[in-house]
Amino acid sequence: MAYILLVLTVLFWSGNFVLGRSVNDIIPPISLAFWRWAGALMILLPFGIKPLLEQRQLIRRNWKLLAFMGLLSVTNFSIFIYFALHSTTVVNTVLVNSFQPILIVFASWIGYRDKITLQQGIGIIVSLTGLIWILARGNPSTLFSFRFSSGDLWTLSAGISWAIYSVLLRGHPQNIDPIGFLAALIVFGTVFLTPLYIWEIQTGARIQFSLKAFGSIVYVAVFPSILSYLFWNKAVSMVGANKAGIFIHLMPVFSVFLAVVLLGERFELYHLPGTVLIFTGIFLTTSRK
Repeated sequence: MAYILLVLTVLFWSGNFVLGRSVNDIIPPISLAFWRWAGALMILLPFGIKPLLEQRQLIRRNWKLLAFMGLLSVTNFSIFIYFALHSTTVVNTVLVNSFQPILIVFASWIGYRDKITLQQGIGIIVSLTGLIWILARGNPSTLFSFRFSSGDLWTLSAGISWAIYSVLLRGHPQNIDPIGFLAALIVFGTVFLTPLYIWEIQTGARIQFSLKAFGSIVYVAVFPSILSYLFWNKAVSMVGANKAGIFIHLMPVFSVFLAVVLLGERFELYHLPGTVLIFTGIFLTTSRK
């Protein structure tokens, strides 16, 4: 059951990447993040208001942790990914993002002192090599004068934020209602998004309202937001962050296919060896001997 939830989660997230790239000319990144979560909150609140009220004492005792987790998962991850998709392709974004399971292992080691074995250490080095290869666009000579592109930096920042969030799930209140928990995260995350959204409007960036824009907001509010977060939180509680992180490597498979078919993007030759190295590192890092 947990693995089915994880596959669906990654499929919905892959659609979020492709959609985020396809609407970057009509929906600014912060606006997309704000209305994604504001819409999700409006949909979820009728179901979440009861558990929120019933467990308000539990939420009040843990509000700092919930606020931080909302900042990491709702605010940071959404904004960082949408900014990345404004400056680079879906293919490059998801391949860099596929390094995320390694970041989760690192975060688990830092936060909970989960042991990193020799095999995992080798896997991290192999996967990091693949990441560097993709960032260098397959040209090792550029490493001597290498500079991160803005899209790559946004994607790595999103991965770090999500890795910390995934590890913190281990310490969240176990007896909190799943829908109430998600609603609390969205409330906190939307609060953090609001001043950023107001700032973006003041810069002159506005949504170009159309049926495409409305449909896109509905999709990101329902599938990669409500359903994916419920599925991910449940699956991580069942199998742990490290095992759940393995399934993130399905995201490039789904996303690249969707981007090639729907957006006409290309899978460049330099992507292949980097992808193989990243997946090999993930396999070594997360599998048993």
